[in-house]
Amino acid sequence: MSDDEELTSPTVFRRQLGRELRALREHAGYTIEAAANKMEISRAKYGRIEHGMVSVRSLDVKQMCEIFGASKKLTDALMEVARKTRQKGWWHSFRNVMPETFDMYVGLETAAKELLQYDTELVPGLLQTEDYTTALIHADRPDLEEAVVEHRVALRQKRQRLLRRVDPPALEITAVLSEGILRRPVGGGQVMARQLAQLNKLGRLPNVSIRVIPFSAGLHLGVLSRSFEILRFLDATEPTTIHLDGYSGDLYLERPDGVARYEAAFADILSRSLDEKGSRDLIARAAEEYMR
Repeated sequence: MSDDEELTSPTVFRRQLGRELRALREHAGYTIEAAANKMEISRAKYGRIEHGMVSVRSLDVKQMCEIFGASKKLTDALMEVARKTRQKGWWHSFRNVMPETFDMYVGLETAAKELLQYDTELVPGLLQTEDYTTALIHADRPDLEEAVVEHRVALRQKRQRLLRRVDPPALEITAVLSEGILRRPVGGGQVMARQLAQLNKLGRLPNVSIRVIPFSAGLHLGVLSRSFEILRFLDATEPTTIHLDGYSGDLYLERPDGVARYEAAFADILSRSLDEKGSRDLIARAAEEYMR
C-alpha cells in the first residue's frame, strides 16, 4: 500500500459532507422526505447521502444548497468536498468480494489514527494470520469459489499494512481479547498456534498493545456490551465513532452520550485485563497447548 493509497479515504469526505448537508436541511426546516422529494430521489437514497454511505455528484450538492438557501461560498466549498467523495480508496479493487457496506468500515479504519477494540469471540481482522482468516471465511461461506476466498484474504492482509505505515503515522491499536478467543480452535491446532504466535509478535510493535481479559475477571462491562470498536481519527474534526459489527449488518454511533458510554466500558474492560506481559504469557501458554 503506497502512501497515496493510505491517505485516500473518501469515506471521511462523505461523512463530512453528509453532516453539512444535514445541518443545512434542518436549518432550512426540511424533513428528509421533503428534501428527497425536492431532489426527486428516494428517501432511502437521501438518507444514505446524509449518513456518508455513498459518493455524491457536485451538481447534486449544488442543487441541495440552492434548495436549502446556502451561500455561494458554502456551496462552492461543499461542491469541492463532493468531488472528493468520488475518489477511489485503495480498497476499490476489492469491491467485488467485499461484504455489502464493508467499504464504509475500511474507509474509516484507513482514516483512523487510533483504534480501541474489545473482542469476545474472534481475533480482530487486523491481527489475523492468512490461515485463520481463510478458516473463518470458509466457515461463514462454504459455497465461495476459492478465487474469491483468496481475494478476501488478500484484502484483510492489505488492511494490516496500516499497522506499519509511515505517513501518516501507523495506526495505534489497543486490543483487548476475551480469553475465550485463545481457547476457541479455528482451523485446527496448528492454525491456532501460528495465530497466537502472531498476536505476540504484533504486540511487540510500538503502536500495538494486546491485552487479554481472563475468565477469572468475572463479570465486567464487556460481558454486557459484547464486541465493539472505538475509532479516533487523523482529522480532528471527524467525531469519534463506535463500530458495532453485527452478523447481518454494521452499526455506527457518533452521539457523544453513546460514545461516552462505550469509552467508559472500554476503560473498565482494560482495567480488568492482564497487563501486556501477563497477556503475552497467557497467549504463549495457550499456543503451546495447541502444539502438543
